[in-house]
Amino acid sequence: MKRIFISLLLILYVISGISATNGKIEVPLRFDRYYNLAEVEEALRALHSAFPEFTNLEVAGKSEEGREIYALTINNPKTGGELEKPGVYVDGNIHGNEIQAGEVCLYYANMLLTKYGENEKITSAVDNNAHYIIPVVNVDGRYHFFEGGNTPSTNRSIRVPRDDDGDGLFDEDGSDDLDGDGNIVQMRIKDPFGQYKEDPEDPRLLVRVKPGEKGDYTLLGYEGIDNDGDGKLNEDAEGYLDPNRNWGSNWKPPYVQNGAGNFPLSGVGLKSIAEYIAARPNIIIGYAFHNYGGMWLRAPADKSARIPDSDIAAFDVVGNEAVKITPGYVYHASYDLYPTYGDFTTHLYFIHGILGFVGELFMRDQETFSNKNEKQIAEGAGSRSSATERNRELLGFNDYLTQGELYNEWEKFDHPQFGEVEIGGWVKMSSRLPHPFMLHDLVHRNASVVLHSANSTPKIKIEAYDVQKLDGNLHRVKVRLQNKNGLPSMTADAFDRKLYRQDLLRVTGAKVIAGGKITDKHFEKVTYKEHKPEVQFLALPGYAVEEYQFLVEGKGEVTFSFESQKAKNVKTSIKL
Repeated sequence: MKRIFISLLLILYVISGISATNGKIEVPLRFDRYYNLAEVEEALRALHSAFPEFTNLEVAGKSEEGREIYALTINNPKTGGELEKPGVYVDGNIHGNEIQAGEVCLYYANMLLTKYGENEKITSAVDNNAHYIIPVVNVDGRYHFFEGGNTPSTNRSIRVPRDDDGDGLFDEDGSDDLDGDGNIVQMRIKDPFGQYKEDPEDPRLLVRVKPGEKGDYTLLGYEGIDNDGDGKLNEDAEGYLDPNRNWGSNWKPPYVQNGAGNFPLSGVGLKSIAEYIAARPNIIIGYAFHNYGGMWLRAPADKSARIPDSDIAAFDVVGNEAVKITPGYVYHASYDLYPTYGDFTTHLYFIHGILGFVGELFMRDQETFSNKNEKQIAEGAGSRSSATERNRELLGFNDYLTQGELYNEWEKFDHPQFGEVEIGGWVKMSSRLPHPFMLHDLVHRNASVVLHSANSTPKIKIEAYDVQKLDGNLHRVKVRLQNKNGLPSMTADAFDRKLYRQDLLRVTGAKVIAGGKITDKHFEKVTYKEHKPEVQFLALPGYAVEEYQFLVEGKGEVTFSFESQKAKNVKTSIKL
């Protein structure tokens, strides 16, 4: 009986374990795998269910194909309303194939919620900031990337039909998953006059033949058939509306930039997200995670645009630390990579005064299979002499570190138009995506950059530090404002262009005879404001201290208030 009882317990344990994990995402989330779109949504619901006191889960909008775009807000209401605090915006997967970007967003949310109260920096970020997280911008693209046959680069765009080949038909000749394995890989055909032969060290690779040398193969491109009978393969795939070329600032039409769309924010989901951001004027810093290349890119994205030096210094507060947190990444203006128009971070900066960053995730150079150490590589002994040598190394990485999961061996296939071909090569989850065993390090490092920026948002201290009675009911009061963190209360560009209401220092409770900024406290120099001196307009740079002087007439309590759209309001009072 005892054995039977133990056996029954074991069976119940196994069954309960299966039911607990079958189709259900649990908190804390896992980051040793990728989540498909349905699982991303379930992960957000699981976080919201586990931490309802800190979270709000809502639908920010819908996509072209009617899928919901979920947004998670994280805020501690006990320390203030979300719009009263500096906002941190994070999104990912704006391009449908860039799926690890969504995982960074999920990791950031998971980190904030599961480590609140345990980690001082994380607790501070939840208490002092509002966090707005949209893990998947291009929900249609992510859905189709997982569910259909794809290369590492397909289903990138918003799925707005376009006649790519000018034949009057739309999206009629994309790639075809001929063998039905969920991947679109390469096709090659035996050809004695071909330009390629097998690599003598690894026949999976093809190398170009030398002039006059006999070839073995012709490369046909990615899997597919000539669906529209025009003699070409895969020339009219899904889309193309590039979701990072369709935003409202500095947009250019398609004849200037491919994928721009017919007009700014013509993307249905993008317009909804634009409205979502506009409804949260407290957002001061924003991230859009992409892949790949290992870069932190800041505004502007076009050299014709200029931003003030003080705003570059604000970007540097984050960027200069980001490259240390993510070794191997570089940090520079977006236009140093190449110019773009109608991009997201330009929209954030010039429309909303938000310091916007693109995080380009993953460097394929991290996929290593070599006996060269770092010192040898630095001295040149480990340099790669050719693309073929590098491809051999990547195949070694595939064989020994991912156990063959990233590369399909060549298999014969009876093609309806070419006859017998061979299909093989890098699968869709390769090349632009780290293998899941590398994922946790990537998401943690990049989420740590966002956390650093959250803890760098403006923290304003106000004090009335010098009160002197002059005559009768007239007093001179000096007020000091200090920004104890590195990011400004308002960008210099937004202040100069009056993009929204400037920050202000307001005096209430007494009549202000005169008031202005102290420009030299040693020689008592003050620049007095001519009209309404009880309200002083300003913006506090990072780590800045500014002082003001007021001549106040009256008795009783006088209050000095700092009011800002993107920094938390503070005030102090004195009694005259």
